[in-house]
Amino acid sequence: MKKIIIPLILILIVSCKQEKATKYKLQDDVYFLASDSLKGRATGTEQELQAAAYIKERMQGLSLKPAGDSATYYQTFSFTPKTDPHQEVAYVHGEGAVTGTNVIGFLDNKAKHTVIIGAHYDHLGMGGQGSLYREGKAIHNGADDNASGVAVMLQLADSLQQNGPKNNNYLFMAFSGEEIGLLGSNYFAKNPTINLDEVTYMINMDMVGRLREDKTLSISGTGTSPIWKQVLNATNPGFKLVLKESGVGPSDHTSFYLQDIPVLHFFTGQHSDYHKPTDDADKLNYEGMQMITGYITEVVRELDDNPKLVFKKTKNESDEVPRFKVTLGVVPDYLFDGKGMRIDGISEDRPAQKAGLRKGDVVVQMGDSTVVDMMGYMRALSAFEKGNTTKVVVDRNGEKVTVDITF
Repeated sequence: MKKIIIPLILILIVSCKQEKATKYKLQDDVYFLASDSLKGRATGTEQELQAAAYIKERMQGLSLKPAGDSATYYQTFSFTPKTDPHQEVAYVHGEGAVTGTNVIGFLDNKAKHTVIIGAHYDHLGMGGQGSLYREGKAIHNGADDNASGVAVMLQLADSLQQNGPKNNNYLFMAFSGEEIGLLGSNYFAKNPTINLDEVTYMINMDMVGRLREDKTLSISGTGTSPIWKQVLNATNPGFKLVLKESGVGPSDHTSFYLQDIPVLHFFTGQHSDYHKPTDDADKLNYEGMQMITGYITEVVRELDDNPKLVFKKTKNESDEVPRFKVTLGVVPDYLFDGKGMRIDGISEDRPAQKAGLRKGDVVVQMGDSTVVDMMGYMRALSAFEKGNTTKVVVDRNGEKVTVDITF
């Protein structure tokens, strides 16, 4: 009889080991979401639904409870696509409507307050409006924008499920429709599946996959609660932090700030692959992403014993942005904290390239205006119209170089 029992025990042990949950790495999630098979995850497409199904399965594997519509992981919303770039998208049903899908999982610690942790998972599909690619249609995989944020969100869910603090609940959300106007987060904020009065703060990760060698990390929303700067500095493991106070910006945290919820947006910076087919999974800094995951985990731990965070309105920096009729055709380095506006990328066949400007040049003067920062650059640019010519001075590796720019 013993000879029969022992093999049966061994079979059960082997079976249990096989059923043990798969341990996912950041790379696993990014490489799936940014694969060519998903064709850029455009909102409302079959491929976006495939991405949503993957995220749902990951949330199930992490033992998160469904927190979408009707006890599912999905919250759907329908809208009519814009025909005029200046009009607002309308949430409607019927012929011609497109349906987006938020994916929502809940870690219920039976606590009084809830923390929302989110990232958008949609991207630009084959290009179209929003793409900076000028050579026709191509798959925009969106590895940094924003498979990176979704991967970090799922790692945070795993960490907080396994050994996280228990004085808050956690709602994890993968937003649809971000690229076409923050549609998914806006819809949730106005049609929440939990009581927003019980939300203590919201954390958003959008483009967190390209941490640079100097470890510069931008965090926006630091003015939305008096405690943010203290906590961020106290838990900082070695990042060069660029802290921005405004709770309003071109990502999903804005939808929650407008509901009087303190927010943070983590961002590793713009790059030349932004909104192009070249934003691929093999270009991401996975060690940097892991470092950011650890940092956010420590921020959450630090706030676990706090009462509900105090909300504070911030100045809307976008209201101060001057309107301009021309562009240099450059990608600014939004993380640059020196004097001037550093160029992080050059667009083909645009004024900057034609004048011989290079990536890394720092614009310090434009016409009669001295450029000390990004806002100064935009004010200077707003003075020109198409056809104007002016002199631009850049700092190129410590040497002042003057070029003639024709807009």
